[in-house]
Amino acid sequence: MSTEMPKAYEPQSVEPRWYDFWIQNHAFRAEPDPSDTRPVYVIPMPPPNVTGALHMGHALMTTIEDVLLRHKRMQGYNTLYQPGIDHAGIATQTVVERILRSEGKSRHDLGRKAFLERVWQWKAQSGGRITEQQRVMGASADWPRLKFTMDADMSVAVREAFVRLYEEGLIYRATRLINWCSDCRTALSDLEVENEEGHAGELFHFAYPIAESDGGGEIVVATTRVETMLGDTAVAVHPDDPRYKHLHGKMLKHPIVDRMIPIITDSILVDMKFGTGAVKVTPAHDFNDFATGKRHNLEEISIFELDGRVNANGGKFQGMTVKEARKAVKKELEALGLVRGCEAHALPLPRCQRCETVVEPMISTQWFVRMKPLAEPALAAVADGRTVIIPAEWKKTYDHFLENIQDWCISRQLWWGHQIPAWYCNDCGEVTVTRDPELKACCKCGSANVRQDDDVLDTWFSSALWPFSTLGWPEPTDTLKKFYPASDMETGYDILFFWVARMMMMGLHFMGEVPFRRVLLHGLVVDENGDKMSKVKGNVIDPLDLIYGASFDDVVKKALPGAPPGDAHKRFTKAYPSVAQMGSGFPAFGADAVRMTLCSYSPQAKRIALAPKRIEGYRNFCNKIWNAVRYSMTYLEGVTVTSTPPVATDLANKWILSRLAQAVEASTKGIDEFRLDDASGALYHFFWDELCSWYLELTKPVFNGTDEALKNETRAVLAHVMEAAVRALHPFIPFITEELWSRLPKAEGLAATVSLTTYPTAADGRLDVAAERDMQIVMDAIVAARTIRAEHEVHPGAEIPVVLRSGSAEVRALLQNQIVGIRTLIKTQGDPAVEPAGAERPLGSVMSVAGPVEVLVGLKGLVEGKRELERVAREIKKVDKDIAVTEKKLSSPNFVDKAPPEVVAETRVNLENLKRKRVQLDDALKLADELG
Repeated sequence: MSTEMPKAYEPQSVEPRWYDFWIQNHAFRAEPDPSDTRPVYVIPMPPPNVTGALHMGHALMTTIEDVLLRHKRMQGYNTLYQPGIDHAGIATQTVVERILRSEGKSRHDLGRKAFLERVWQWKAQSGGRITEQQRVMGASADWPRLKFTMDADMSVAVREAFVRLYEEGLIYRATRLINWCSDCRTALSDLEVENEEGHAGELFHFAYPIAESDGGGEIVVATTRVETMLGDTAVAVHPDDPRYKHLHGKMLKHPIVDRMIPIITDSILVDMKFGTGAVKVTPAHDFNDFATGKRHNLEEISIFELDGRVNANGGKFQGMTVKEARKAVKKELEALGLVRGCEAHALPLPRCQRCETVVEPMISTQWFVRMKPLAEPALAAVADGRTVIIPAEWKKTYDHFLENIQDWCISRQLWWGHQIPAWYCNDCGEVTVTRDPELKACCKCGSANVRQDDDVLDTWFSSALWPFSTLGWPEPTDTLKKFYPASDMETGYDILFFWVARMMMMGLHFMGEVPFRRVLLHGLVVDENGDKMSKVKGNVIDPLDLIYGASFDDVVKKALPGAPPGDAHKRFTKAYPSVAQMGSGFPAFGADAVRMTLCSYSPQAKRIALAPKRIEGYRNFCNKIWNAVRYSMTYLEGVTVTSTPPVATDLANKWILSRLAQAVEASTKGIDEFRLDDASGALYHFFWDELCSWYLELTKPVFNGTDEALKNETRAVLAHVMEAAVRALHPFIPFITEELWSRLPKAEGLAATVSLTTYPTAADGRLDVAAERDMQIVMDAIVAARTIRAEHEVHPGAEIPVVLRSGSAEVRALLQNQIVGIRTLIKTQGDPAVEPAGAERPLGSVMSVAGPVEVLVGLKGLVEGKRELERVAREIKKVDKDIAVTEKKLSSPNFVDKAPPEVVAETRVNLENLKRKRVQLDDALKLADELG
């Protein structure tokens, strides 16, 4: 085995090569064979949209899921990371229609069949690019199992689910008020509508004339949408409101449209204290009014076309947009002398989640799923623990949604998607819902004059079947039997309702079992200031720019397309202040550095503030690992490694084996508990702060010494610990660990890839409490001496005289035994003297107490008295100023009485620390005098 390694780690050459190796060697393959008795671990990949490109949210999701999968695979599980792509009905149709518009065409020019062929052509050329980008991130999915939600077998599953629900009375067709997007030209479910809170609107008051036959006069109503009065079919008052008792049942003359409308009483709709206590009722354009209209059998008059413009029912306002009609109707009412004032009023504005167009409630005939019978089992499954939601705080949100769930409008007025499997007979009017993709004749009259429903299903309908439709359902395949239910469903908290709850309902209904045992919800990746990434704000970062490197000029062009370069740079650096320290662009950090960075944040946090400077830190960590292995390989040629830890007699060797045991246990615990920050942090701390900063430094005098037995023991321990540490890091940083593992000596008979070896456990180390205790004493003494060196600005190359004192004979023996390591790491003049405690401090020396050890460092001849005096004087000036500021703050009643108690307490502790430091500085003045 060659021990030659490049001096620097180059992710660009390593990462693609190893991913190809994993694919060629089927490292990610799941085995559905019933004879395979390994425990099963499954994560269904949330299928990204076919139109999508990798963004930081995808990078986070892919990283988290891949860590979980790789960890379980190394623990011996039969793992399935089920990949897929969603057909993304509205988004995909919009993309292709935009292409057609650039050619001067519309989908209607092509016709449905030709348009769908064009979409499939686009999908073959451009769709699914994101799966290639997920490979760049290291996703260990079973790619041959890739599913597209419009695949033929997926369509079979969708039709089966629709037909079963229809036959059970859980899917029905009805004419109801729905959410309508005039830009996307389709119905939307409630979850696809986002309410923009606090929109600056107005409450407009106008009068309805009372019919002369009913005594004349007027009744004043208040509305936030005056244009919809064109569709009013009643005015409602509260039955107990004394102001209007004499008007119950009277008729009003519509002032603009030629019709009479009644005054009705309704205690559900009307709040006597709001506005005038009289409410205009527009059943065709308001959900509350629609329900009121049903209670009172009111006419439903739609005043808008599907493009959002006023229709013929709006009379002379026909053809106007909503905004134009609002302005014109107000002007008309003013001309009629019916305006009674207006006032500012904040209101929620419903917008389409996809295009942000204001959504209009419209009367329409659509297909719905009856949700309450499906929601009850889903509620029960979480309540009794069959499925656990992590973080637990989201359970309340899940429960609230399902307890208040409304029927789901599942039909969409699109061409791209799963066409609803309902057929209409043009001769007898029969509606046939069938599993047959092509109905030849009417099931009732036998006529061949049948047509399929033009609408398609909401994309989330097919996605709700994802955990079992991808495994072969409705057929009872071996794959379905082996891998359902999934172990974990990991996704963003923002689609808890859209997707997770619906999968729960469909899985329980069709499979009789929950679709997954745990729901793991991660947060939203935001910029350094906590703001959501968007191209409007100019704070979007492309993960590929972090992986491959990019100049900031190119980065900001993507972040804020079309903006002047200066403005784009300004916005970007405001969103990411740390980039000011990073030169002219992102270097090629590599996928591992990006992954490790994302793992360092708590996945359970609602917002994950991405700091590019932190990625630079984890790139340095990758370099640290590389160089640590490179150093180790110098001494490991010919070392025999076994699967069990070597026997150790030396303190440092015993200590590092014990720390290894603790670190890998902490890592596994963190991964299992969905705390990847704790897991990755434990390994980072072990590798950098313990293995590199201490153990490797302590091996240098051993390998440079003459004790061959100790050399051999240290080689064996170093080889074992380095190989186990690299294995432990593999789920987090798979590329560099695969490269290093391939180079390190290892036990015989292992798999060809680290991804299929065993994840280390405490048994790979050897817990030794005594060794950890003793090593801590030694390290504390070394740190104390190093701190004195640094504080007194002793030249790094200078050797210093050190005396170690202790009142414990056992501790003195320990220090004497470790004297070579202590001498090397402190850089002392010869071996430090080890003495009993109690003697006076020698003149010109500094003493620091480190646990049971007094550490004395002689500074005469190393530090000039004058220079030391100047240094101490500077420190005293700074500390005195800090003390004055802190005391002033604590003497202010405004601070003490109004600041949070914990802040006040912390400030008092800081003051005590400052005063203690001031006393120490007085002692330092004496030392300066002693140094002359």
